[in-house]
Amino acid sequence: MESETRTGKVKFYNEQKGFGFITVEADNRDYFVHATGLLDRITKDDHVQFTLIENEKGLKAINVKKINS
Repeated sequence: MESETRTGKVKFYNEQKGFGFITVEADNRDYFVHATGLLDRITKDDHVQFTLIENEKGLKAINVKKINS
């Protein structure tokens, strides 16, 4: 199940391990992001747009791309 597009800020991203977390500023929740869900290269504090999907471990960010803030 896909949800609406959201925006947030990269809280943490480890390029070597291929995962991190994005914080949605509107509700201050953190969402998992994996390298397979990236459209752009991201680093800490980047502003991003993404879609959430639900998997067996919970909500996960996909189609993550950087946006200008």
